[in-house]
Amino acid sequence: MTQTALRHDWTLDEIASLFTLPFNDLLFRAHSIHREFHNPNEVQISSLLSIKTGACSEDCGYCSQSAHHKTEIERERLLPLDEVLEKAKIARANGSTRFCMGAAWRNPTDKNLEKVAEMISAVKALGMETCVTLGMLTQSQSEQLKQSGLDYYNHNLDTSPEFYGNVITTRTFQDRLDTLNHIRDSGINICSGGILGMGETSTDRASMLQQLANLAQHPESVPINMLVQIEGTPLYGADSIDPIEFVKSIAVARLLMPKSQVRLSAGRHEMSDEMQALCFFAGANSIFYGEKLLTTENCETNDDMALFNHLGITPSTLDDTSEFKASACSS
Repeated sequence: MTQTALRHDWTLDEIASLFTLPFNDLLFRAHSIHREFHNPNEVQISSLLSIKTGACSEDCGYCSQSAHHKTEIERERLLPLDEVLEKAKIARANGSTRFCMGAAWRNPTDKNLEKVAEMISAVKALGMETCVTLGMLTQSQSEQLKQSGLDYYNHNLDTSPEFYGNVITTRTFQDRLDTLNHIRDSGINICSGGILGMGETSTDRASMLQQLANLAQHPESVPINMLVQIEGTPLYGADSIDPIEFVKSIAVARLLMPKSQVRLSAGRHEMSDEMQALCFFAGANSIFYGEKLLTTENCETNDDMALFNHLGITPSTLDDTSEFKASACSS
């Protein structure tokens, strides 16, 4: 049987038409593609730790850590290495195969990057995949992270180029694409997705996915977040995205990027078990695990395992993660 070819030339009209398919037809197509490239009953588990919280100079309208917004988040310094390692060991014991570290920076200083590089090397020595999200990077900084053993860099596009200015004004959409290019040129796997429920239209969601799908190489990981509304941020009070529309976005992401891991990320604690089950059927095969995603709530670990058991889903191991094998061979 010939495997479905990967495409990087999707038009906006083509993607928009996928969103208008009958729900059952869309899910059937997405699930069929999912089975072609992935084990449909296996989910990769990541854990996320905020290693530096608060006082970010960016004005992202959804973020509690922005210095522009009046939230209850206190400014904290970069965590010490031993505390980060302890958290990583706990995550590994709870079944996580990838440990992600996030810092509230517009872009890291070279001095701070050296400290993060030490964290990456130490976590990798535990036998885990490593991921960081630190804001914008230069080419030399990307190469330094590669040398430290970094497997993934997270840098979300957040939304469509057309809607972007309604969410963020302190950096441009092109700034985000430039960082993704630096990461790719350095040989680091890309983790990039978006946030749904910020007031964008279905066309905006299609446009955001088009940007990701038409990169020269699809992101290895595509986190799809549902906005977590935080009092004090500009997007607090925005109309929530309809659950069916969210599931459809997961399905379209799977159709456009067949080999990528599509991750259920922020907002999962507000999703019913039934909604999450539909997302897994539609092609989601990765989650963030644990009680918090940076500063917002996430599903409890025991709740996740109970849902997995109910659905017959098994957490993947590093041996199951072919993309990790590829990155390890090239590092």
